[in-house]
Amino acid sequence: MAIGERIRWFRNRIDMTQKELGMRLGFSERTAVIRMGQYENEKRKPKQEMINELAQIFDVAPEAINVPDIDSYIGLMHTLFAIEDKYGLTITKLNGQVCLTQNVNHPSYDMHLAERLLEWCNEKSKVDTGGMRIEEYDQWRYRYPADKLFAIKESLDKRKNEIQGQMTDSKKG
Repeated sequence: MAIGERIRWFRNRIDMTQKELGMRLGFSERTAVIRMGQYENEKRKPKQEMINELAQIFDVAPEAINVPDIDSYIGLMHTLFAIEDKYGLTITKLNGQVCLTQNVNHPSYDMHLAERLLEWCNEKSKVDTGGMRIEEYDQWRYRYPADKLFAIKESLDKRKNEIQGQMTDSKKG
């Protein structure tokens, strides 16, 4: 799914119109629909700063919006090939089903990735066994990694407090 489709998907997920989203991003009421339409229809590509703002509005990680183009099987296959090259995920068969596995002998094998994949597997198994609703799983996926989102929010809050403190100090002086 291309970035424009991701923006539309997340916007619809929170029942927000293009106009509402555009205005939250700072566009005028007159141009909000036009600009958001341009982003959703891939006529314009948002800069990273806007992707970060969208992520905050949608309550997701910026990476959930800015994903590789996997709209075609060929695009998806090349994305998977790149993942194989970079991270050692490789295709295999298990019990007659095609699976992706992590090759521990690959030069780029990383225990951190293995831990993240295991975390994903554990969350997904909660859904499969009835221990988690699909909506909770979706929330986990789209906020992933939650610790990064928390760190970004904490950093923004700290900066906001610093600015407010400076403004208060300047008023006193």
